[in-house]
Parts: sequence; C-alpha cells; structure tokens
Amino acid sequence: MERIRRLKGFESIARQRVVILDGAMGTQIQNLKFEENDFRGAEFAKSDKLLKGCNDLLNLTQPEAIFEIHKTYIEAGADFIETNTFSATSVALEDYNLQDFAGKISEAGARIAREAADEIEKVSDRKIGILGSLGPTNKTLSISPKVSDPGYRDISFEEMRKAYFVQAKAMQPFLDFFLIETVFDTLNAKAAIKAIFDLREETGIYLPVIVSGTITDASGRTLSGQTPEAFWYSIRHVRPWAVGLNCALGANLMRQHIETLSRIVDTRIIAFPNAGLPDEFGEYVETPAETAEHLSEWVDDGLVNIVGGCCGTTPKHIRAIKDRIVGKTGRKISTKSSGLKLSGLEPLNLAA
Repeated sequence: MERIRRLKGFESIARQRVVILDGAMGTQIQNLKFEENDFRGAEFAKSDKLLKGCNDLLNLTQPEAIFEIHKTYIEAGADFIETNTFSATSVALEDYNLQDFAGKISEAGARIAREAADEIEKVSDRKIGILGSLGPTNKTLSISPKVSDPGYRDISFEEMRKAYFVQAKAMQPFLDFFLIETVFDTLNAKAAIKAIFDLREETGIYLPVIVSGTITDASGRTLSGQTPEAFWYSIRHVRPWAVGLNCALGANLMRQHIETLSRIVDTRIIAFPNAGLPDEFGEYVETPAETAEHLSEWVDDGLVNIVGGCCGTTPKHIRAIKDRIVGKTGRKISTKSSGLKLSGLEPLNLAA
C-alpha cells in the first residue's frame, strides 16, 4: 500500500507542475578527484585490474560520497534522483573483472539513494522519487563490432536480458521507478524492458518504467539509426510513465528532437541534456543560468514534464532550473494514457 500511495503522489505532482530531475553523477565524482586506492577500498585492494573510473564501484568503497552527492541534488531542488548504477550490469562491469559483483553494486547504489531521500523526507513534506538507472552497457545488439562481419554479435539478447534482470532485481526494493536511460540501441533497451517485465512476473511488484534515448549527432538519429519518432513507436507498447532524451547534446541542439516527441507521445516527456557540448579540453562550460534559460523556454512552450541535467551539469544547474520553473505546469497529456500501472495488466486511470 505504501508503494501505491507513493506512486499516486508522484502522479499527482506530475499533473500539477514540472518535475525536477537531478544532474550528472559522473561530474560530481570527478570533482572529488578520487585516485586508484579510493576506488579499490579494502575489499578490492588486491584486484588485478585498474579500477579507477568504475564509478559504480564507489557504491561499495565510498558510499558516504555517493550519499552526499544525492543529498546535495535533493537540497538543490530535485524531486527525482537517479541511482549510481549506470554501468552496474555484469556486461559493463566485465571490463573491470567485477561482473560477479553486479548485484551487490546495484543493490548498494539503490539503497544509498533511498537513504539520502529518506533523510530529507523525514524532516520535510517532500517526497523524493528514486529512479533505478539502467544504462546502455558497452555492447550493442543491433550493430556488429566487426566491420568485416556485419552479422557478428559479441553478446546475445538473452545474455543482455539476464544481466539487466540481475541489476533490476537487486535494485527493486528501494525504487519508485525504473529508468532505462541513454538508449543508443533500442534492442538493448528492449532487453532491459523484458528483464523488468520478467521481474514483475516473478515478484508481483509493478514499478513504472521511464525510457530515455540518445540522439548521438547532427543526423538526428540514435546510434542504431532510429529517428525520435521511430524510437517512440518501437517502445510505445511498453506504456512508459515518461519517455524522452538525454545526453550527447546540449539543450540548444536537443530541443528540435524534444519538439518532435512532444507532438506524438501520449505520455510524459522527460529531458535531461548535457551542459552544452564539451570544449576543446573536454570541459562543459554552459552555465547554470544558460541551461535554466533553455529548459524554462521548453516548459513555457509546453514541451516537457520532467527536466534535469546530464553530463556537465551540477547541483547549481539543478537549482537554477528549479528557480526558473518553480510552480509551472508541464506539457498536457491525456489522463487516459498516463502510462502508470499499479496492479494487473491494464493502466490505472488515476483520474477516475
């Protein structure tokens, strides 16, 4: 009942105003300037692999730091925070020989986010949504990694599904939503979706799904070749609670693709662009005020329901976004297509 009550609460908030998502986790971790031993901690001190850069591992070796990042974003105004589990599948962790720790890392990431939210909720009337981040992995099901062999794949759909299932199952007890994000290959996303559906069948617990794709360049397509329209129609049957775009582009370049989705999508639109494009030194230089200006215009033009930031964004960006759009209503959608299902197989019309 508590789960249903929370989901009804988030549904109500999303109908009343724009929801604020958090910003980049990686940017905040980089600012901490952790070295190899910080990533290793005591548990992985003898690893034969270099572990620096495995941000998900910090859920185990530096949990206090991840907790503080989440808390800072919540204090900046985020209604939703994403777990530090972007690469916490066995597929992605294999590069660090940590594949056997995928469940443990994912569980810790979701628990830390929940603890940060709980601390704020206990002393305020706010409710903070926990989004379990399922990233795209470092492999693709739609494209061959061998130019000379277009039909070759180095992973199967079932292997990918199993990896996502382990991650999703470990996180589920602490989450309000699943977030399948930074989708560059929709077949990868469908493996994650299948894993979540299988988990529903096993546990009888429904958590709404949010799906966010990535337009990789000026072609206006994902890496696997889909336009925003094609991306939406290939996942529409899932009835996501929200769908949208993140990463790769700054807000100025992403807007046209969000406009496209806003014309055809019958659920909420989520958008969390980068802080512009990186400069020649790889730095993101778009200021909080500039990012907030872009997203405020999107809100005023009725394009979005949930906004936040991806690469290069910080708590200052989230606070600026919140200050610019506080109290504003989001894009209008049909209450008959909310995408929110709390039980059974049919969407629950919360307006009824």
